[in-house]
Order: sequence, then structure tokens, then C-alpha cells
Amino acid sequence: MASLVCGRLTKRLRVSFHVQFRRVQTTVDTQPIELHGKPSNSSQPITLKLQEDSFRAHNCEIPSLEVQVTKGELLTMYKEMQTIRRMEMAAEALYKAELVRGYCHLAIGQEAISVGLEHGIDKNDRVITAYRCHPFAVMRGGTVKGVIGELLGRQCGISRGRGGSMHLFTPTFFGGNAIVGAQVSVGAGVAFAQKYRSEKHCTFALYGDGASNQGQVFEAFNMAKLWNLPCVFSCENNKYGMATAAARSSSNPEYFTRSDKIPGLQVNGMDIIAVKQAVEWARKWTVEEGKGPLLLEFVTYRYGGHSVSFVSSMDDPDSTYRTYEEIQRMRSTRDPIRGLQRYIEDWGLATDQELKQLDKEAKVEVDAAVVEAKRSPEPLAVDLWSDIYSKGNEPPFMRGREREEVHHY
Repeated sequence: MASLVCGRLTKRLRVSFHVQFRRVQTTVDTQPIELHGKPSNSSQPITLKLQEDSFRAHNCEIPSLEVQVTKGELLTMYKEMQTIRRMEMAAEALYKAELVRGYCHLAIGQEAISVGLEHGIDKNDRVITAYRCHPFAVMRGGTVKGVIGELLGRQCGISRGRGGSMHLFTPTFFGGNAIVGAQVSVGAGVAFAQKYRSEKHCTFALYGDGASNQGQVFEAFNMAKLWNLPCVFSCENNKYGMATAAARSSSNPEYFTRSDKIPGLQVNGMDIIAVKQAVEWARKWTVEEGKGPLLLEFVTYRYGGHSVSFVSSMDDPDSTYRTYEEIQRMRSTRDPIRGLQRYIEDWGLATDQELKQLDKEAKVEVDAAVVEAKRSPEPLAVDLWSDIYSKGNEPPFMRGREREEVHHY
């Protein structure tokens, strides 16, 4: 009886925290609405006007609401978001078919952040994130086949089939990281290396709202400010981090204000144009102007649970902290892909048929990647001992190796 009463009380408290948290975090869920001038070709710059509530600033000015993009870039971002979503949907299907082992954290609904980030940074900048990492791996030089192959544990995987869902890497993407908040301090270290080498680049260290209360996050903030590191700490606030752990334990859920001496900017993370503009502004702040670290908060939303499971109620009973109606409302009114599609059509930049063709191309790419990944063999046993570093970065020798094993390099 005591456990039953405790369970009911816990559910009431969870609902109470949920209501308070949601009221605070719905301030920038809007879309750009104005287009000034129609382009004559795909490469001609056009000016868009974001809505005034696309950004909120803390100890800094907001970026310009006027954004210059091209028709070609808008269509590219649209297709990339479609490809990312289809890849994540394929990953979910493969997991539920018991072809993927371990955990699988999906970013369906958050595509504007990974794609918008890539369009706002330099190819030699660095990115590091947590376990919801598949889109960033693709955008940072990986492939859909490489991600799917990694989930399936195949040789074609981006980490040769041994990293799984949470450990994907490219030369400029320092991975998904499974330890909550650990990537923030590692990201500060990467930024330190960039400053030490006098590189004109920065590091975007992404973390979720569920990691926002980790001590190492605040320690990284402190060190980055002390050393004036070119690090952009970026909170992906999908509003239900670690299944609402952040909502229940954060006295200040406005994460862009929590960095003490470091200025912060809250961004509409469901609007890819706002994301791109904020990232370009952040990069200019840290690299070109040398003002040191910055904190971004992308207000976004995930449609699925915290992670995929064979039976959803086992791993993330999200029905206890949000309703099906809420998810459907977000899908129909705030979806980043549908939002960009609507404006591309309203602005007369592409027809419905042209966009459907891009959808078809994204589906064909993902379907082909799944087929090829399934055909790829599993890793060789010898790879466990020899294939440790990425190709081209192997050391001449390694401690603990037998002399006869060196030939594997």
C-alpha cells in the first residue's frame, strides 16, 4: 500500500514539475516569415527576416534578424534534414527488428540543429556531442551507410562496427559520448588545443538539458572563461532530457543564462535558418573577434522516447511525462522540415513536386545504405588488436604490443 501511495505521489510531482518546465521553455518556437526579393538563380543571395523572438540574449546582443541565404542552400538543407530523419527512422526499424544491439538514441525532430550547425561553421572546426549523435556524424564527413553499418556492427561502419550507436567519429567530429556531460569538458580541451596551436577555428561542445547539472559542465565553463578558449557550449534543450531529470532538478531551466561570466544566447532550435544564423554569429564571436567562450541554448523537441527499446515502456515510459496529443501538436505545428518546406513553397523557390523529388532521393539513399550495410561482413577478430587509430594517424609503435604484431599497421 505504501508503495502504491508513493507511486501516485511521484506521478503527481512529476506532472507538477512538467507543467512548470514547459511554461518556461516555449518562448522561441516560431519560424521565419519574411522574404525580401526573389532570386533569379540558385546561387543568388536572398535576404530573409526572422521573427523577433527567434533569439533571447544574456549579457550580449542578439544576432541580426536579417539573414542572407541562397535558394540552393535552402534546398540543400531541406534534403539533408529529410535524409537525416529517414536514417533515424531506418535505425529505429532495425533496432525493433533486433538487428541493433545496445542503446539507440534518436534525434527525430531535432534535425535543424545538426544540419543548421554544419551550414554555419567551417569544415575544420570541431564538434563533439553526447549519445544522440548520428546526424552530426553524417554532417561532419561521415555517410549514412557508415552510421547504419556501425549500428549493425559491420566492417563498413564509421567505427568499423565496434563503436555502436554512441561512439561515432570523423576527423572533425569527436564523437558521441556515452557518459552524461563528459563531452563538455573534452570539448573544452579540444578548444584549448586549437588555441595552443594558434588555429583560427573553434569547437562546438553539445550537451542535452539532462546533462546541464553535471559538475564537469560548470568546471568546463570556468576553465574556458579563465583561458578565453574558442569554445561554444551548446545545450540541445529537447525539453525532456534524461526523461525529465533536468526539469525536476534545475532551479534555473533557462540554460543560456547559467554560465556565470560567459554570455549566452537562446535560439529557436526548430528553425534551421535561426540555427544557422546563431552558429555563424557564435563562430564570429569566438574566432574572428576572439571574445572567448559562448553558450548557446537550442530550444528543440524530440518526437521519440529517450532511447529506442523493443518495448517502449521498458526503456522510456514517456507517456508519464507528456501526452500523445502534445507530440502530435509539435509534429503538426513546429516540425523543422515541414516548416522549411512551407516557406520554400510560399516564397515560390520550389514547387511541391520538386520537393517531393528531393524526398524521394533521400529515401533512395537511405534504403540503399541499409541494404549495403546489411551485406557488409562483421569485424575481423584481429581488428580488435590492430585497428585502434583512424587510418593515417597510427603511431609507429604502441606500448604493450608484441613485436610480431607490428606488421598489422
